[in-house]
Amino acid sequence: MKNNYKDLSIKELTAEESKLRSELFNLTFQHKVGQLTDTSRIRIVRRNIARVKTALKNKSAEAKE
Repeated sequence: MKNNYKDLSIKELTAEESKLRSELFNLTFQHKVGQLTDTSRIRIVRRNIARVKTALKNKSAEAKE
């Protein structure tokens, strides 16, 4: 499921990135320990982090103009 990050503010995007990074850390830890059953979730979270970072970059570019 793709989220629409274009509509969020910079503050909301940074909070979302922080939440996703925390989730990625937990998923990676579970994977290393052998408790993670759905390994594709790691890939999804990594892509969502990239989407958030792209939206943040676009927002900051707009703010500078």
